[in-house]
Formats: sequence, C-alpha cells, structure tokens
Amino acid sequence: MKHKTLWKWFAMALGEKASKCDNESDIVARIRAGIFLTYLITNCFIVAGVIKHWDDNQPIEIYIDNSVPSRLSQTQTQGTLLKTSGIVSYY
Repeated sequence: MKHKTLWKWFAMALGEKASKCDNESDIVARIRAGIFLTYLITNCFIVAGVIKHWDDNQPIEIYIDNSVPSRLSQTQTQGTLLKTSGIVSYY
C-alpha cells in the first residue's frame, strides 16, 4: 500500500473533508490527528496509573470523634478508630 493511501484512510477516519482544497484538508486532518494523539496518550497514562495501583492493600485509617459537648457533664467518650483495607466504612 502507498503512504498516501494510508494517510487518506486515516484522514477520512478522523472526519469529513474540511475543504475542497487538499492542502487545507490535510492541515485540518493533522490538527485532528494531534488532538486524537493527545487523547490517546492521556488515556494510556490513566490506564497505566490504574493498573499500577490496582491491588494496593494499604489500610485506610479513619478517626471518628464521638465526643459530644455538653454543658451538664464534663465527660467525653473516646473516638473510634476504624481500620479497613481499601474500603471506607462509616459507623
């Protein structure tokens, strides 16, 4: 296959021809290709980050303060420390 044929197919896959002039259409196709490549690269980085952190079993610690201020008594209850492995639980 010729290089021009592959370029024409790629340009047509990006969208309709922008102009009757081939030079203008090629410029628009290059801009569209640049936008497409930035989307593709961004998505590759997102997927790589998800794969890298797929099975991180780092515990998440959440401290919930159960103390209730009261004017009648000076006692306060202790807070609760929840340890989970990746799932946040609220009690």
